Amino acid sequence: MKNQLTLLLIYPDFLEEDKYNRGKRGNYSEGLASISAVVKQAGYDVKLYHQLYIPDKKEFISEVKSFKADLIGFSARTTAMPFIEEMACWLNEELPEIPVAIGGYHAILVPDECIKLQGIDMVIVGEGEYPLVELLNSMRDNVNRTDIQSIYFKQKNGEVIRNPVAPLIEDLDSLPFPDFELFDYANLDRSKNFTAMVMLSRGCLFSCTYCGNSQFRNIYPNKSKFTRFRSPVKAIELLELLLEKFPFIKYFEFRDAIFNMYKEWFHEFMPMYIERIKLPFNCNLRFDILDEEMVKMLKDGGCYMIDIGLENGNEEFRKKYLHRAMKNEHMINVAEWFKKYKITTLTYNIVGLPHETLELSLETVKLNAKLSVDKVIPNIFYPYPMTILAKIAEDAGFIPGVAGSATGGSPVDPNDPVQLRMPQYPKYDILYMAFNFNKLVKKYRAIYALPAAKAAKKELALDKKITAKHYPRKFLYRTAKFKEDVFIKLKRTLKKFSPKLFILLKNRTMKEVKS
Repeated sequence: MKNQLTLLLIYPDFLEEDKYNRGKRGNYSEGLASISAVVKQAGYDVKLYHQLYIPDKKEFISEVKSFKADLIGFSARTTAMPFIEEMACWLNEELPEIPVAIGGYHAILVPDECIKLQGIDMVIVGEGEYPLVELLNSMRDNVNRTDIQSIYFKQKNGEVIRNPVAPLIEDLDSLPFPDFELFDYANLDRSKNFTAMVMLSRGCLFSCTYCGNSQFRNIYPNKSKFTRFRSPVKAIELLELLLEKFPFIKYFEFRDAIFNMYKEWFHEFMPMYIERIKLPFNCNLRFDILDEEMVKMLKDGGCYMIDIGLENGNEEFRKKYLHRAMKNEHMINVAEWFKKYKITTLTYNIVGLPHETLELSLETVKLNAKLSVDKVIPNIFYPYPMTILAKIAEDAGFIPGVAGSATGGSPVDPNDPVQLRMPQYPKYDILYMAFNFNKLVKKYRAIYALPAAKAAKKELALDKKITAKHYPRKFLYRTAKFKEDVFIKLKRTLKKFSPKLFILLKNRTMKEVKS
């Protein structure tokens, strides 16, 4: 055996619609960078196979062999699992002597499903940094350990040893800074636009039913510590390190679940950021824990855009099915604060939720119109495994192929944009709403600008038109999808061949940042 063992991390960084597109630059993964930093600190080598497209078997095996790995680990998200299953089979056929592990969100949610896959020898359940170090130590010492916490081991006879999950790392300051050099950082997608993706925290305080965080939290023995931030001092040091290593960075993109999760942390961090960094940034926020003072501080620090979850426009539905108890009136007030301080606002919305209707989706459209937000992102609901809302959909019989499904029929293709089959909200009505969402927001916004009596009449007329039985929703979906596909292709071409022009256009949304 080599003096220094090598861990190969395989990161399938592509979506179904662009799995053969070789022109992408790829994304940074905080989780993999953290694993690499800890494993390297323990004295081992780490390599990254950053897959920007799906390779064929010959190319895949050739690439893996070139890394001379002693242990292979897949980073798994749910939508990438069909590709990971295929690649694991290839490894089993061609390189059976190399042990293969799988970790990541999907593995944490359904470890028993993952350990059954051909070619998968181990599943990492929980945070992977220190379990992987223990595993490499045992390999270095030629000890066949199967008692390592947070790892499921599959024996040769098919028996599975399920070890308990280790406590999560409570103090993020105890971790080394992420290994940015694991990636071709200067050539990542965001880097070409002078932006660094950063995460200063782990976990989330809230338990939204469509999100896996509530399930991730429950696997740990110290689950009350699930939501953690680096200390403000260490967070600033991390940003300064990034700027030292990559001086081309002009923007930060904070990908923490909710940047304003802890008010005390926020009020300690932001003055330090304003004093020592003050580069333009965007971040994720949450309506019900925002106040105007926070919004002003964000503006003072250089925040040019926020991402914020609206999800559904009906308060009762939102509380009952999404566990998001926030008031529309407060959301409208928050949007006014963002407008006052000239921060671009982007809302995330979900259509096609279990038990939703076309009329309820229209309420979401209307709330976005009343908020006067700058950008609106409609997403179609996906029942991620083990989430509360997936169970609600399953119990209601909305997922074809699941025992007891009222819809009957074969399972839905995992790449189908609409995973539920609901009699009260047909597939093409959901697609119509998703692909015409922004257009409808503009229409209702124009209506709300009219005098109240006239606006009420026009709103009712538009409601009736959109929800009419014979309204050509399927045709309008297909037309909107074609236009969107053309736009996305043009945008990707611009980012690839003229990043400076892309940034110039981006800066139009940021002209007030330093005012």
